[in-house]
Amino acid sequence: MKVLVTASARFAITSDGNLWTPNASLRYYLWARYLEVFDEVHLMTRAKFHSEPPAGWNLVSGPGIKAVPVPYFIGPWEFIKNYANIRKAVNGVALDAEAILLRIPCTIGTEVLHSLPSGRPYGVEVVGDPYDSFALGSVRHPLRPLFRWWFPRVLKQECAGAVAAAYVTKKALQRRYPCPNFSVGISDVQLPDEAVVSKPRPRREAGTCTLIFVGSLAQLYKAPDVLIEAIAVCVQEGLDIKLIVVGDGQYRAELEARCATLGLGQRVSFQGLLPTSEAVCQQLDLADLFVLPSHQEGLPKAMVEAMARALPCIGSTVGGIPELLPPEDMVFPGNVTALATKIREVVTDPERMTRMSARNLEKAKEYTDEVLREQRNEFYRYVREMTETWLKQKN
Repeated sequence: MKVLVTASARFAITSDGNLWTPNASLRYYLWARYLEVFDEVHLMTRAKFHSEPPAGWNLVSGPGIKAVPVPYFIGPWEFIKNYANIRKAVNGVALDAEAILLRIPCTIGTEVLHSLPSGRPYGVEVVGDPYDSFALGSVRHPLRPLFRWWFPRVLKQECAGAVAAAYVTKKALQRRYPCPNFSVGISDVQLPDEAVVSKPRPRREAGTCTLIFVGSLAQLYKAPDVLIEAIAVCVQEGLDIKLIVVGDGQYRAELEARCATLGLGQRVSFQGLLPTSEAVCQQLDLADLFVLPSHQEGLPKAMVEAMARALPCIGSTVGGIPELLPPEDMVFPGNVTALATKIREVVTDPERMTRMSARNLEKAKEYTDEVLREQRNEFYRYVREMTETWLKQKN
């Protein structure tokens, strides 16, 4: 059985029909997991044509994974401008689809649902929370309050109508966007055995403490601006710290300029978007503390990956982060003063960092591929079985 999977990410597509991504976590390995239950995956997503694969990008397509591109757009205005062509592309595929799995929230997934007949079974994989995504400070858009009101209501309806739902959190997203039918909490983190270190980190020695942030700079969901402001406060108070920023996007130049204004040019290093998981691990291994003060999250892959490298972590109290960290390692989102205080508390207490390292490593082991694989396949099998039943009744 073929499965149509929608995704909100944007890809490059080349003339041979292959999809490419700069994000190592979205490479072929992620989509091939569906092939353990389904025979073929049709991946419907935004794709921009490139004559050659962009340098350093990862291959998404491959055996069993077929690209189903829709017209490329960024933001609501381009979506509206291209809407007729988007609808045509979606209608041409959705009506002939077999199993349907929507990774939501996703504009394309919503359009697929609009094309389906009443009673058509579909499954959802809930990977984020639009209520938090459009919180103050996350997005700069004049319609942000409207989006924060509208998109959570859409997501609730999509979950309520699904025959099955998989959430990347254990409890957080389920409470806000319940599915009355089959549901399960399964992180979509890719954590192979080799990504998990064998032992906690030793006690940190005196000297410069290196912090690391890993996340997109395309929007400010993950609050890199808040972290930079907190770093400035810590430096002003005499802490010897520096920050590595891994990620790229439209706000990078603005954040670099802010660092220069705050006198942090020598203390904040922007590494860009690293092309492989191994390259990210190398940066994580160079750091002493991972910080992710997000305004919104599902369950942050980057934090789980940092924990698997036995890194102490500080996060915010949103999404699935409280399922990863204890209260003493979190702050409320958007609070520069609280974040600076938490950073100072942690980096000046080597024994605490040692305990955090050991705890985080043990927690990360709950998210290895071996642990999550069977739960994920059970969800896929249920969607397949419900689809097969519906198709038999239809015929």
